[in-house]
Amino acid sequence: MVLEILKVENLSKTYGTGEARVEALKQVSFSMQRGEFGAVVGASGSGKSTLLHCIGGLDEANAGKVFLNGRDLFAMGENERTIFRRQNIGFIFQSFHLIPELDVEQNIVFPLLLDDRKPDQGRVDEILDVLGLTNRRRHLPGQLSGGQQQRVAIGRALITHPALVLADEPTGNLDSQNSQDVMDLLCRASRHYQQTVLMITHNMNLTAAADRVFQVADGRLRELGGAME
Repeated sequence: MVLEILKVENLSKTYGTGEARVEALKQVSFSMQRGEFGAVVGASGSGKSTLLHCIGGLDEANAGKVFLNGRDLFAMGENERTIFRRQNIGFIFQSFHLIPELDVEQNIVFPLLLDDRKPDQGRVDEILDVLGLTNRRRHLPGQLSGGQQQRVAIGRALITHPALVLADEPTGNLDSQNSQDVMDLLCRASRHYQQTVLMITHNMNLTAAADRVFQVADGRLRELGGAME
């Protein structure tokens, strides 16, 4: 059974007014199924980060709709959307945003604690194993390499078992080897947990593992098809 996780309809976003007016997104529409890994490419300033922020409810669109598991994100009040986002969307950013005083395991389970949910230790152990962090679980972020810190950020995004994982240039601060490692882990996690992942990258080489590749240019989105070699 094919399950539609994400549906974006005629999404438009404008910044500024008059001569300073910029159409960041122009009637963007697409959908993604459960377990699909999508990559969005485009030049700097093309609108790809704006797209991700609108899909994740971090930014409100001027027009259009975003449905996640059939729920209209922009029909919710701000508080309801914040809670829904925390429970249904995992975010991975270029900057790791780890809490320096918390160890690896504590950083990973932190989103659960925000909702007074008790972590499932078996799931925590499994994520640590998938990410190769089992022997680092008691380390603080300052004791980890950049690649290891991004793995922790991936674990934190996966722990709530979100319907959708949004990754904004997740390898932007990493060297080529760590970038490839992080991509492999994201793909493995997507397959292992049947997660829907939408990732932004400026590096076409990192789209090789994606099921679908989209390009944003001048605020418009078009699908390029499968992975680009």
